[in-house]
Amino acid sequence: MRRKIESMDSLKAEIAAVAARIVVEEGQEYGPAKHRAVKQMGLPGRTALPDNDAVEEAVIDYISLFYAETQPGELRALRRLALTWMQRLASFRPHLGGGVWHGNATRLSDIYIQLFCDDCKSAEIALIDHGVRYIARTITGFHGAPVEALSLNAFCPDLNDMTAIHLLVYDHDDVRGALRPDAKGRTPRGDLAAVQALLHDQGT
Repeated sequence: MRRKIESMDSLKAEIAAVAARIVVEEGQEYGPAKHRAVKQMGLPGRTALPDNDAVEEAVIDYISLFYAETQPGELRALRRLALTWMQRLASFRPHLGGGVWHGNATRLSDIYIQLFCDDCKSAEIALIDHGVRYIARTITGFHGAPVEALSLNAFCPDLNDMTAIHLLVYDHDDVRGALRPDAKGRTPRGDLAAVQALLHDQGT
């Protein structure tokens, strides 16, 4: 039994490593990257997958091995772009999450900003009023309940490229639960002041 468990753990680590390469090199999200990894490795579709924490650790290792010189600048560029949009949407209490917040994003990573609104339609109306083109869809939020996502593309001057930004619209009262520490004890997302502090620490 012990050998079987060790073998499963070893396989999950291999899947995480392949998934990490897909995340960094192709900009895929963790979930799809894990399934792609299983397919690329020729494993059965029902193979047990590593959790997102394992993939995140593998992403960090991959970046440190292959992109240690370029990733800090790319991360800074994405954080600056995120801050610009957070300032534009300041009235909706924006919080930055995902790899751009945690520090393991690269130029291919998307930006995820959570908005906490008194009226959940107000953010969408604000985008319409400013002529911003976006796609609205429903995804699973951090509580496991459906949440509206407003996805748009924005030009990132520092990268000279387009970057996808996803605005996840929550009710105002959800902000309390949004700041509870994650499984690693980290703050899972940060507000305007926190993002500004990150950029200051990076020398921006």
